[in-house]
Amino acid sequence: MRLACPLFALSVALLLQAAESSPAQTAFNTQQRVPWITSRVVGTPEPPPPFRTEPIFTKLKFFEPLEMAAEPGGKRLFVVERPGTIHSFPNDPNVEGTDVFLKINKTTYGFALHPKYQENGYVYVTYIAPDQPADKGTRLVRFKSDLGNPPKCDPQSETLILEWPTGGHNGGCVNFGPDGYLYLVTGDGSGIADERVTGQDLSDWLACMLRIDVDHPADGRAFSVPKDNPFVKQAGAKPEIWAYGLRQAWRFSFDAPTKQLWAGEVGQDLWEMIHLITPGGNYGWSVREGTHPFRPERPTGPTPIQPPIVEHNHAEFRSITGGYVYHGQQFPELQGAYIYGDYDTGKIWALRYDPAKPDGQRVTKHWELADTSYRIVCFGQTQQGEVYFVDFIGGGIHRLEPATVQQRPIPFPRKLSETGLFTSVKDLTPAPGLIPYSVNAPLYSDGAEKERFLALPGLSRMEYNTIEYPQPAPGAPRGWRFPDGTVAVKTFFLETQPGQRRRLETRLLHVEQTPGTQEVGDQVWRGYTYLWNDEQTEAVLLEGNQGKDVTYTVVDSTAPGGKREQVWHYPSRTECTLCHTTPAKYVLGLNTLQMNKSHDYGGHKENQLAVLNRLGVFTAPLPEAPEKLPKLVDYHDEAQSLNDRARAYLHANC
Repeated sequence: MRLACPLFALSVALLLQAAESSPAQTAFNTQQRVPWITSRVVGTPEPPPPFRTEPIFTKLKFFEPLEMAAEPGGKRLFVVERPGTIHSFPNDPNVEGTDVFLKINKTTYGFALHPKYQENGYVYVTYIAPDQPADKGTRLVRFKSDLGNPPKCDPQSETLILEWPTGGHNGGCVNFGPDGYLYLVTGDGSGIADERVTGQDLSDWLACMLRIDVDHPADGRAFSVPKDNPFVKQAGAKPEIWAYGLRQAWRFSFDAPTKQLWAGEVGQDLWEMIHLITPGGNYGWSVREGTHPFRPERPTGPTPIQPPIVEHNHAEFRSITGGYVYHGQQFPELQGAYIYGDYDTGKIWALRYDPAKPDGQRVTKHWELADTSYRIVCFGQTQQGEVYFVDFIGGGIHRLEPATVQQRPIPFPRKLSETGLFTSVKDLTPAPGLIPYSVNAPLYSDGAEKERFLALPGLSRMEYNTIEYPQPAPGAPRGWRFPDGTVAVKTFFLETQPGQRRRLETRLLHVEQTPGTQEVGDQVWRGYTYLWNDEQTEAVLLEGNQGKDVTYTVVDSTAPGGKREQVWHYPSRTECTLCHTTPAKYVLGLNTLQMNKSHDYGGHKENQLAVLNRLGVFTAPLPEAPEKLPKLVDYHDEAQSLNDRARAYLHANC
């Protein structure tokens, strides 16, 4: 975390000289809170997608479902609940209940039925074994069904196939290919940054996709290795490996007509990927994250790194969920398109792929289908080729429906004057209810000055230090949890002439709360940039997902000729997500370490935490007086120790 960065005091000492001066603050009432009731920052500026969703099997609800599968040659569907209960039910939208197929009371990730299930009754399950050591904690096992009506599995019929280490990413998705072999992904077995450095290592099963023959056991094991696996003859390599360099492939599927193997890979910091998995394929982790360097100094595997078919930045996706190629009858326009989604944002996308095209042109179409509020944990494909998705939090199964054209009740504001944040944009007068603030250790921004406001809808309140995830991380500070619709506002000023400040941009961070807990992601923050016009009377939204560079002339007596050119970069929506991440608790300045300071409220200076506490902005009173709470030092303050100044600078800027 930022506060726990290594100390490089000598390296940053010179940087500490560059100070940010704060603009004068408008007088603010620190004694009585005023509600903010003028917000028009609602939704997103993106156009409505072509599809909406509707529930199917409306009388069924599952507890934390993770997987859905169709019975080969039959009429039943199966749903796996995380605690280890597997249900079956007829593929009938009017079905009123489910039948328990298997109950093992273990955290269950994956489920697959043998292609000849109607003959042998075999099903394959991946789960976490709590009574096993960590190096054998994740298991692939086989059970046998009685093939009754309804079918049931005997828990005592369990046969161990293989096991691998348990870690932060355990993989677990399992499927049979058109070749009759069983395919399995394992995950990299670590919590963050491939701690085992196993992504490019073929000497273990981690971070890999395996391919095994479960119909012809050999060598005392419940499976054998197909002779055409790509690394059978590779010295030191596990022969079961089919592909590698996969951090956490969450859901993969085969397209039966083309036999293509599609997988969604959950990235770490910035990118989410869709891959076409090929024999011996190397998908880059943890040397790369998608097409981008991650730990380029790490050794690479024996085969070239293959780029993803498509990748999404974290402005669009945060935790990808692989899907299926559509072969249903309901949507002819989607025939042959690969449909997939995202757990965090609830978005559903599709792509068309033509392998006959040249490299770089094979994705012939890539578009958003629907924007939902669901936690899309998996997709399922019925016997008829229709594609459904499963909501982890709500426990329902849903499908796509064509969207009716609807006018949004409140168009997203394209101008700063339309946001409801300022009563006068020309004078930059904040609307009633906006709370001014400043920070102890501001991010250095090429000498720009900043003015900040916090806008909480109505009289809503925020939770103090309740955001912990991701933990454990020694020294990691907790974060504040903000109510739905909160907007953080920051305006940048550049002194282009002595005593003359130019407004460059006003940035907004807007939060939408989503169902669930912080461990599974219960909030989405979106960043927007508004560019000020030359007249300094209005700021206009930077459209699309591209940033912009503008060069300004700055009067500077130290520069040759007394002037210099300064390039200012206006960030895209994607770039806003590079820093405002889950590990950073989303909002970088609004936390205890940064806010525990005195602020000028327009002639009245007082500790900000004390003011917020008095105004009732927190859901509960502060646990201690501000002077007893932690804080960063002002890294410009030479009276502070160099150690503390360097740590504060690194916390804010690294």
